[in-house]
Amino acid sequence: MKQYIFLVSLLLNAYIGYTQQVIPFAKPQATTQTFSWKDINSISFSNPALKNEVDVFNAFMKRAGLSALPVVGDEANSIRLELSAGNESYAMEKSGTRLIVRGDESGIFYGLMTLLQQRCSGDDVIVLSDAQPAFPWRGMHLDVSRHFFPVSFVKKYIDILALHKMNTFHWHLTDDQGWRIEIKKYPKLTEIGSQRKETMVDKHFNPYVGDGKPVKGYYTQQEVKEVVQYAADRHITVVPEIEMPGHSLGALSAYPQYSCNAKPLEVLTIWGVSDDVLCTKDSTFLFLQDILDEVMALFPSQYIHIGGDEVPKTRWKKCAVCQGNIKKHHLKDEHELQSYFIRKIDAYVNSKGRSIIGWDEILEGGLAPNAAVMSWRGEAGGIEAARQKHKVVMTPGTHCYFDHYQGHAQSEPLAIGGYTTVEKVYSYNPIPDSLTAEQQGYIMGAQGNVWTEYMGSSDHVEYMAVTRLCALSEVLWCGTKKPGYSDFVQRLKKHFEFLDRMKIHYAPSIYDVQMTHTVSPSKVNVALTSTYQDGLIYYSFNDPHILVAGEKFVMPFDIEQSGILRAQYFEGDDAPGHVFEQAFEIHQALGAKITVDIPASKYYNSGGLDKLLDAICGQSPRKNAEWLGWSGQSPTFNIDLGRMTAVKEVRVDCLSEIASWIYLPEGIEVWGSVDGKTYTSMGQKSAAELKTDIEDGMDAGIVIDPQSVRYLKVKVNCAGKIAKGNPGEGEDAWLFVSEVMVY
Repeated sequence: MKQYIFLVSLLLNAYIGYTQQVIPFAKPQATTQTFSWKDINSISFSNPALKNEVDVFNAFMKRAGLSALPVVGDEANSIRLELSAGNESYAMEKSGTRLIVRGDESGIFYGLMTLLQQRCSGDDVIVLSDAQPAFPWRGMHLDVSRHFFPVSFVKKYIDILALHKMNTFHWHLTDDQGWRIEIKKYPKLTEIGSQRKETMVDKHFNPYVGDGKPVKGYYTQQEVKEVVQYAADRHITVVPEIEMPGHSLGALSAYPQYSCNAKPLEVLTIWGVSDDVLCTKDSTFLFLQDILDEVMALFPSQYIHIGGDEVPKTRWKKCAVCQGNIKKHHLKDEHELQSYFIRKIDAYVNSKGRSIIGWDEILEGGLAPNAAVMSWRGEAGGIEAARQKHKVVMTPGTHCYFDHYQGHAQSEPLAIGGYTTVEKVYSYNPIPDSLTAEQQGYIMGAQGNVWTEYMGSSDHVEYMAVTRLCALSEVLWCGTKKPGYSDFVQRLKKHFEFLDRMKIHYAPSIYDVQMTHTVSPSKVNVALTSTYQDGLIYYSFNDPHILVAGEKFVMPFDIEQSGILRAQYFEGDDAPGHVFEQAFEIHQALGAKITVDIPASKYYNSGGLDKLLDAICGQSPRKNAEWLGWSGQSPTFNIDLGRMTAVKEVRVDCLSEIASWIYLPEGIEVWGSVDGKTYTSMGQKSAAELKTDIEDGMDAGIVIDPQSVRYLKVKVNCAGKIAKGNPGEGEDAWLFVSEVMVY
């Protein structure tokens, strides 16, 4: 009997998993009932306040190509909506031939979104279960300053959030590259600040290359009201961001009198940070208060985001007014001056019954009394704020930055860098273990950030955001009740059909082949995997025709010559993902022992030193996992080849990315040894010699008269301080290395 009950339980769980094609979806807590769509021909509600929820639901039904449900009285064969106490939660149950959905208005809306997804799944069975979100802040961000997007797309973006039970839209409206909101008291903000003469092409920082195409666009106050109401109808709060005191060139180009120099300025055409920031003079605060008055009149949100991140102190250090404020208010330095600035804004916003939220830099110099913190530079800022009993939204770049690559850079659209997969997003837990139970209560939730430097179209935004948004929505809705990644990806595959019906663009990168490899002297052993097991992986080496010239992957194989491996996942003749490509550089130091005198930065040390001898050179644009980084330091690598080896050349794969303060080396020196004790010089190259030697700005080498050695020392000299006029001028340059090659 026990075996029979167990078997029935397994079948029921499998049945529920199959029919509940919903994202986000939490594990059912009790016996789950089912209902048939064949028994539903109308919808009714107990309170007129629910008409909005029905209207939005029916609008989504029509968009999916389905018939709207007619609204009737309390009749049989209907979905019946009944208001009850709740906190964004809903419950479903059978009542004769009716399907009852109970909850507060938000909860009922989320229940309808669950029903919508199930209706679109193609399955006739509705699985009924209770649900309640794990976090009160389930957010997505959109930067409209770097690239402007019309109201129609902003509304579609809000729809995407609503379909996945997200409840907060963080609207990044101002930055160095443009001011995007009408402020009636200061018309020049949109007349001047909303326009830039052109945009930098791709990543052509130095030398700079512009596209020659003027950019303009802003939202009128009437359009803002429409967006706010549209979001409210979908139970989404819009949190506006007005950047200050940095990232303010959009404002200062229109009103330069509020800068430290009070000289004419232009909206930035490149990506990055401007040294021109808002001055701490009294008139600046009056200017900002006027702006905030109009902003708060448009946005009813409790929180107003004031930025506060990446504030260069260059102008403040030379500004008589700012230095005077440091003395007058007994501040220690410019960091405390920034805190003084934020505290004044905090007090003003509090006086209007609202609260500020800012990026984690607002902790520097002391946190304003009532400020909430959005932690983006990892979780440290959020942890510290929670310990100080401040509200926190977690949005670490490691898991929540959706401007990062989500697949192999070779097959993805240009991105800012980084590497954040769907699986990595799904693995995130916004609650740090290092906090006490009381401190954990200050974590409101998390959000995904979409910075649009390299996203010039709405399709591109959707491609970068949507698939990872699906994963984050389940993280935030389910918390510890997540069904698990393997369950999620099976539902995601079906969910793509739902997104297609809703005409929502998304990245198919989850279908891409993944690779692991191990190295040994002069060869690499490769294994290929895919997320899904319904199809087969085919691969080829040094031939782009995978199906024609390649073969089916069955077991790991060796690569013994330099070249390009290509692979792709197929389901029949269909290849839903991208072609995987990986170049291998086979050389004599593969798998050798390596040490270094100066450890790499903890921020750029993924995989450790072994990454430098693994046959894979880093890509540009970069993914952080491929590179090890040193700031202002020149490491010497010690390599034990394990045997006497005839060496005729040593090459170092380096990166140039000036916008990110990363420079090619100033020089390279190589020494060799037979016994590991006595070393002799084998060659060196200066910066000038390397400049002509480097291919594609990455690969720097030294040709050596053939010598037999076992041990090598390779010193790579960092570029030092960044020259004036370049991003980060006066700061230490970064040196990035991905492979040390020995031939």
